Amino acid sequence: MASGEKMRKASRLFEIIQILRLARQPVTAAMIAEQLEVTVRSIYRDIAALQAMRVPIEGGRGIGYILRPGFDLPPLMFSIEEMEAIVLSLALLERTGDDELKRAAKRVSAKIAGAVPPPLRQAFEANALHAWGFAAPSAGAIDLALVRRAIRDEEKLDLSYRDEMGRASERLIRPIALIYYAETANIVAWCELRQAIRNFRSDRIGDCRPTGLRFKGEGDRLRQVWVSGWEINAPTAGA
Repeated sequence: MASGEKMRKASRLFEIIQILRLARQPVTAAMIAEQLEVTVRSIYRDIAALQAMRVPIEGGRGIGYILRPGFDLPPLMFSIEEMEAIVLSLALLERTGDDELKRAAKRVSAKIAGAVPPPLRQAFEANALHAWGFAAPSAGAIDLALVRRAIRDEEKLDLSYRDEMGRASERLIRPIALIYYAETANIVAWCELRQAIRNFRSDRIGDCRPTGLRFKGEGDRLRQVWVSGWEINAPTAGA
């Protein structure tokens, strides 16, 4: 059996278990076949394969199938498309300048590859999906992990910053988002000096320091202010 066919079958077996887990009454092979767009004969073979793997499916032809209570899937089970989405997402992290996220991506990949069944593991081992293009350099003076924690904890940060003209300033900010571009990362924050939402390029930050000062409960509101600015600045039809 070709690797692609094996992966499709593994995905179908997973979907059958999901259907039976959610069912409140016996489900016939014909009903499963219609939902998965395969033949009834294929479903009979899949059910037999699952039973051989000690999945507690009860029932038979003509009366339908049920999954005995108490059975659950391993915590990491994905369809083929979900697995490919994970592979590509992890590859895209390699293009950021966030060293901690890149190391975390490698750990995630290893954990998933060790937890999923062998047919799905091929999505990791096939090396068929790539995120190509320029990779951003490391952020340098700023630790992006510190910024991400500040966003989560709603903690203010002190920045030593230079604008595009090279003018230096000290900024106290309330970070609310982090945008990764190919050439740099941008911190979106409420700037207490300017009293407005501002973007701060990581490659223009000389130093970034936690303050211990919180803006608890304000993060969501500030993100709404930020997003509303997109609508204000969006070009109108015919402009």
